[in-house]
Amino acid sequence: MADSKIMPDMSGDIMAKIDRASILIEALPYMKKMRGQTIVIKYGGNAMVNEDLKYSVMQDITLLKYIGINPVLVHGGGPDINNMLKKVNVESRFVNGLRYTDEETMGIAQMVLIGKTNKEIVSNLNAQGAKAIGICGIDGNLIEAEKMTEDASGNPVDIGYVGKIKKINTHVIEMLANDEYIPVIAPIGVGKDGESYNINADTVAAEVAAALKASKLITLTDVPGVMEDGEDGEKKLISILDEESIKECVEKGIITGGMIPKIEGCLDTVLRGVRRAHIIDGRVPHSIILELFTAKGIGTMILKDKRDRK
Repeated sequence: MADSKIMPDMSGDIMAKIDRASILIEALPYMKKMRGQTIVIKYGGNAMVNEDLKYSVMQDITLLKYIGINPVLVHGGGPDINNMLKKVNVESRFVNGLRYTDEETMGIAQMVLIGKTNKEIVSNLNAQGAKAIGICGIDGNLIEAEKMTEDASGNPVDIGYVGKIKKINTHVIEMLANDEYIPVIAPIGVGKDGESYNINADTVAAEVAAALKASKLITLTDVPGVMEDGEDGEKKLISILDEESIKECVEKGIITGGMIPKIEGCLDTVLRGVRRAHIIDGRVPHSIILELFTAKGIGTMILKDKRDRK
């Protein structure tokens, strides 16, 4: 008589390995769907300063490339710029959240963003087995910019060499991303006379995503996403937002402060053709993988319309 037992006895160690295999199987349909697509990632916050989180983000981005997804990384560098300004006894000034950038500060920002921050990220990616190449908006006139003369409300403003993006020339990015390389972009733009402009990294990431017609824009932050008060008084994550619900959340005071421009930037990219935008907590190890390759994700996803979630 044949043994009717189908599966052998399995120890806890074997079950743990099966659980890990199940995670990969859960990720499989998402990997298949996203293969060949371009994803723009805005890298900033604690994920840029904590060594363990740096390592985690570099692993996630390298994995994306290895499975056939084309990541494009746009980074900030505020802490590095602040540290260098302190060393040379230059005071940091901010106007409506944007750094006042005189000629001396612009030179320091350019030196730090391109010469230090960008190259450290490239080196860290390459250490994971990726082939990353650092570029900035000056290279190939990638980011054509002009001096910012108005704030978000249309009021006149003069904050020095802070730029407003006129055009993203995508050829260099596409040439690298569609090959075996990961473009790492420093947020420095170039004016018509060759002058350099400091540009907000969130803005650059959003404009690059729209210009590339990327499938996703992912923004790493230091918060879980958009939070609201639950019935028990505890904060809970809003997993999905669309144009209509964003307006409601702003009116109700659920979305406030610095989260407003982040959400509005994400919505703008979605309205311009990027299929989805995600705001995720960069303090969580492997947050990119958890958001992209699990059913629930971990952050807030922004869609043009909630009916487009499938």
